[in-house]
Amino acid sequence: MNHRSFVPAAALLAAAVFTGFASRMHMDGPVPQAAVQEYSVVSKEEIRHDLSAYTQGFFFYDGYLYESTGQYGESSFRKIDPETGKVLRKEVFPAKYFGEGSCVFDGRAYILTWYEGTCFVYDIETFTKLAEFPYQGEGWGLTSDGRSLIMSDGTSTLSFRDPMTFLEQRTLTVKDGGREVQFINELEYIDGKIWANIYGLDEIYVIDPVSGKVTAKVDCRGLLDSRYRSSAVDVFNGIAYNHEDGTLYLTGKYWPRMYKVTVK
Repeated sequence: MNHRSFVPAAALLAAAVFTGFASRMHMDGPVPQAAVQEYSVVSKEEIRHDLSAYTQGFFFYDGYLYESTGQYGESSFRKIDPETGKVLRKEVFPAKYFGEGSCVFDGRAYILTWYEGTCFVYDIETFTKLAEFPYQGEGWGLTSDGRSLIMSDGTSTLSFRDPMTFLEQRTLTVKDGGREVQFINELEYIDGKIWANIYGLDEIYVIDPVSGKVTAKVDCRGLLDSRYRSSAVDVFNGIAYNHEDGTLYLTGKYWPRMYKVTVK
């Protein structure tokens, strides 16, 4: 099935799912905003992004961008030139797997799957598969604090996992004020905090990894220029931080552009 014939069905499914998400997100009334810092994107440089990439995981390693993508029959893991957006290397997963979030730890790339309960482990230099780890529940986002892997499953709970075994070490409930934050998706660990996409929102939540408290939010509305909007374009998802030079890249699912941004 080609991409153009596949997208409308995917879009309809996403719309139906998000309708349910939205009803659950607002069922408890307004979210308290006390003590939450507000940030926004103040500058951006646009770079080409593969329109066929349903972005799930997004991170930097050794000067290059890496991206895991989803959809059955389309899921892949990629190495990307961050200056041009060119895909330099690509590993395609079997059609039975729906790729999800990814991260790197000690030279190994970890890639989740959505419903399949499998985490793939690859040598990030050679793209050689090293292992597969089973887990319970859904896989959504993944990052690392340099000691543990941190995983989201679409709920308000983050799980910290042993990189050697993928066994759960502890869990963390994320709260914005007194209310649990649902639909936590793609993750990135930046300067001691967990940055998270929330599925369906053009906003990043910054989370304290000890308390689970949301300490800041980054307003990303309007990040994708209106001229690039189409029926094929999906939600904002993808946070990649280069610890070597402090650059921050953002993108979305089926977005034709990614952005190197400055937030303030």
